[in-house]
Amino acid sequence: MSNTHWHFGTSPSVRFGRGSLAFLPQTLGQLRATRIFIVTDPVVASIDPVRAAIESLKGNDFSVTVFDGGQAEPSVSIAQAAFDAAAKSSMDAVIGIGGGSNLDVAKIVATCLRHGGAIRQYFGFGNIPGPVLPLVAIPTTAGTGSEVSHSAVLTDEDAGVKVSTLSPFLRPAAAIVDPSLTDTCPPRVTAHSGIDALVHAIEALTNKPFTVLEGNNKAYEGSYPLTRLLALEAISHISKSLVRAVENPADHDARDSMAYAAMLAGMAFSNSGVGLVHALEYPIGAITHCSHGEGNGLLLPHVLSFNRSMCASELAKVASLLLDREDCSSEDAIEAIEKLLVRIGIRTRLRDLGLTESDIPTVVSKTLQIERLLAVNARRPTAEDLDKILRRAF
Repeated sequence: MSNTHWHFGTSPSVRFGRGSLAFLPQTLGQLRATRIFIVTDPVVASIDPVRAAIESLKGNDFSVTVFDGGQAEPSVSIAQAAFDAAAKSSMDAVIGIGGGSNLDVAKIVATCLRHGGAIRQYFGFGNIPGPVLPLVAIPTTAGTGSEVSHSAVLTDEDAGVKVSTLSPFLRPAAAIVDPSLTDTCPPRVTAHSGIDALVHAIEALTNKPFTVLEGNNKAYEGSYPLTRLLALEAISHISKSLVRAVENPADHDARDSMAYAAMLAGMAFSNSGVGLVHALEYPIGAITHCSHGEGNGLLLPHVLSFNRSMCASELAKVASLLLDREDCSSEDAIEAIEKLLVRIGIRTRLRDLGLTESDIPTVVSKTLQIERLLAVNARRPTAEDLDKILRRAF
């Protein structure tokens, strides 16, 4: 029987705008939190507004412990090190400050502080038994949307693949999205995070509709009217602002627009789901250690070429937004994305990321295991389909 209803979830408190970081003490007060564990990294911790915010907490009678060992594309061992640091004393809230990597580690720390156990026991969907420690997410890049999403991604070194932990309980209690924190992002980070947001929005828009997905106990709903609305609005902002933010880092309007787009795309994909682009990137990222955004961006046109027959009208809408004209086709969308990748410096061949031809069968087999993403993708791929996509992208 097909589903006749959909469910939407996001962070219950979202504060957006330049200068909104100043509301951090008030936000923590509303959560009745005084003993704070902060997950960040050395680069983010050195940003003047972040440093000032941490000092203001200490001056406002908060007990603050800072873990600055965060890394891009974090491993299970990084998350374990953060948890070990947090577990040394009693904490009542966790703050993640940085890119999606730091926010994801903060989610895992908040989970383990409340429920204990091993990090790997929470992998997959629905394995967190109840609310986690209150979490405040403060993004410093415009990309992942982790501040409003219900997922955390780590690289499992043992399995050689990126693994998601997904649960409604992982949505942060509060998100503070202050676009000024993205002003110091270098062009490469701006490009990689921005293209990640575009992938989130396009996959949320083009995934199977919620009406054809069976069952209620699933990580993602499929696309539905509200997520399509959010995704299209995100794509509209990205089309106007990503190139500007990459080419002129001081363009505050573009920075604000991209932060807003990334948040909207996070709201969209964390309900509709991401699809085959992400399913392929998880093993590729684990093998090559490329940035998640660049891996996604590289794969996007190749996956859309495969999916096109099942989502042509949606892709035509994407093309109209990217090209700012009517009467566009699905092919126009793919061509526009390919040109955008080149314009912002995203590598366009898997071999350039460090993947070898002999890695392709491994990527195929590991991708086929990520059922929650394949189930919502517009078109169900076979092993042969995946092999063809990868060889075209190679």
